[in-house]
Amino acid sequence: MERHGGVGNLRDTPRTGHLTRTFPSMLIRRHRTGLVVRAPAKVNLHLEVLRRRDDGYHDLETLMVAVNLYDTLEFTEETSGAVRLQCDHDNLSTGPDNLICRAAELVRHKAGHAGGVTIKLRKRIPLAAGLAGGSSDAAATLAGLNRLWNLGWDRALLAELGAGLGSDVPFFFSTPAAWCTGRGEQVEPLTLGKPLDFVLVCPPVGLSTAEVFRSLTVPVEPLSGKEVREAARTGDVEKLGQVLHNRLQPAAARLCPAVASAYERLARLGPAGQLMSGSGSTVFALCRDAGEALRLTRSLSQAREATAGERVFIVRSCI
Repeated sequence: MERHGGVGNLRDTPRTGHLTRTFPSMLIRRHRTGLVVRAPAKVNLHLEVLRRRDDGYHDLETLMVAVNLYDTLEFTEETSGAVRLQCDHDNLSTGPDNLICRAAELVRHKAGHAGGVTIKLRKRIPLAAGLAGGSSDAAATLAGLNRLWNLGWDRALLAELGAGLGSDVPFFFSTPAAWCTGRGEQVEPLTLGKPLDFVLVCPPVGLSTAEVFRSLTVPVEPLSGKEVREAARTGDVEKLGQVLHNRLQPAAARLCPAVASAYERLARLGPAGQLMSGSGSTVFALCRDAGEALRLTRSLSQAREATAGERVFIVRSCI
């Protein structure tokens, strides 16, 4: 079990340096030689697929919520003019294919900036888990370099640049919650009626988003997200738990039996609701309060059904 507290609270960060909250759930801290950015994960409370587009993407409607499980990125000026990425996760590429490197090169090109940067990534958001860790890291890179190099770009420009990197990237400039449409890049901020508590169950195996979408059956009549948006706005957790929806979950469960197993185990514990996030493989429980999240996590740890290597996190929506 891993607990992530503070809900983005400034008092949970180091006291050195200058703390800013340019974006609601992304915390930037300056220090003498550079700056540090915390990049949050997200969960989807509703994800419906409307249609397949001519460009190969799908039109979606989704309600996304940022949660206080963070990757940490440290940015330091690089005099050689190169972009260098270092990471504490052995299975993550640090080459030019990484979204962080692509975001950094995009900023350099757009700004005409000749200098380079060294980026150290402390990876805590699981990979290929439906939590948008890569997209959040890309957003943090855009925001971090904007601040490090004093570019003065506004939220709209950063979101526009982010949309070219990935569908989920613009969301992280409008957190903590938003209704997202198009392929996910059209973002309408939404105010939650109350903080939401979750337990995340992350199987040791991830899922390919492209593979999940290839296995998807697009519905003839998409499910409206009206009820889930209203429940989120009013803070009605019981209602919210009843209307959680993810069109990708059946396809993901066929590809990864651990998804169905996690969902069934959480359902037996009686939270307000449970759902897979994004394209998986993470499944979350929506809890009525922080106490229920703790009790549920203890029950999971005492059970003997967990898959080896499974990770469990207690998180709350960012503020």
